Amino acid sequence: MIEEQAREPLAVRVTELEMTAAPKQSLPVPVNIQTAIMRVPEIPLPFYRFLYLQVGRRWSWVDRLRLSDAELTAVLHDKRNSVTVLYVNGAPAGFFELLQVDEDNVELSHFGMFERALGLGLGKWFLLQTLYAAWGSNPKVVRVSTNTLDHPRALQLYQRFGFSPVSTHDATVQPLSDEELLALARSL
Repeated sequence: MIEEQAREPLAVRVTELEMTAAPKQSLPVPVNIQTAIMRVPEIPLPFYRFLYLQVGRRWSWVDRLRLSDAELTAVLHDKRNSVTVLYVNGAPAGFFELLQVDEDNVELSHFGMFERALGLGLGKWFLLQTLYAAWGSNPKVVRVSTNTLDHPRALQLYQRFGFSPVSTHDATVQPLSDEELLALARSL
């Protein structure tokens, strides 16, 4: 019998950011790359979990992976929530998720790209497309949070695109256990 490997909680510093005006800049799509960005209404749970795992594995994203099917369905199929997928050369390469909290507030819940899409010059362009979508409902504020487990330049990139830090706090992230990883692998 294999013994369960314990994983220690990870200490993180969370930064909450806000953006109060839509972006004014534009960026061209990098050349020689075919891209498509498609919103996925009522996204199938296995597809969402695949996207979430592909993007979030190296940044220790775990919260959505611990939700039951019923809990995840309630979150994802809420009419205020939207998931949009980036495709590069025909295959999924990233996604963003927006929550219309109310008519004045949009939360950028998740944003990221698959490892295979990094280094192609798409990150800034994809974030800008994400922000255009977030501002599509004319909110007063768009919010995002990042933490010290995210990409080392995530905070800097958000600030470059117009977000300002409004608060910070300490938190912990409990990595997935071997048992959770095995159950997840079986479900995909």
